[in-house]
Amino acid sequence: MKTVTRKSIARECAYIALAVCLITVCAWISFPIGAVPVTLQTFAVCFTGALFGWKRGIPAILIYIFMGLIGIPVFSGFKAGGAALFGPTGGYIFGFIFAALIPSLAKFIPVKRAAARCAVFYSANILGLAVCYFFGTVWFVLMYKCTVAYALMLCVVPFLVPDFIKLFLAAVLAVRLERYLSPV
Repeated sequence: MKTVTRKSIARECAYIALAVCLITVCAWISFPIGAVPVTLQTFAVCFTGALFGWKRGIPAILIYIFMGLIGIPVFSGFKAGGAALFGPTGGYIFGFIFAALIPSLAKFIPVKRAAARCAVFYSANILGLAVCYFFGTVWFVLMYKCTVAYALMLCVVPFLVPDFIKLFLAAVLAVRLERYLSPV
C-alpha cells in the first residue's frame, strides 16, 4: 500500500521563512578581507536553492529582496532600501535569483549516490554563482561607468576562493539534509 503525503501550507511557509532567515543572518556575517568584506550570503542563497528546491527557494529569495526594498535591514552591513538594492552592487542581489534557481533545478537530476549528488550540486552552485556574477558585474559597470576588468578585479576576483569553499559546503550540507525535508 502506497502512502500519500499531503502538503501542509504551514510547513511550506515555515520552509520559506527559514530560508529567508538563513539568507538574512548569513548576509550579516562578514569577514573583512579587503575593501569589501566576504559574507556568507552566497552560501545561504545556493544552499537554499539546493536544499529547498525552486518552489521554496525562489519565493524565499524574492521575499528577501522585497524585505530589503521596503526598508528591513536584511542586506549585508545591515543595509536596506532602494539605495542599497538599486545601488552599484544591486545586480548581485538580483542575481541571487539565478544563484538559487540553477542549484534548485539540479534536484531534478536523478543521481542517488551522495558523492555524485554533491558534485552535481557543486557544479550547479558554480554555474548559478557565475550567472549572479554576470548580472552583478554588468550592473556595476553600468552604475560606475567603469571597465569590465576594473569591476571584475573589485567585485569578483577577491571572492572566488571564498565563494568556491562556500559553494562546496552548501552542496555537501544540502545533500546531507535533503532527506529530512518533506518533498516539494
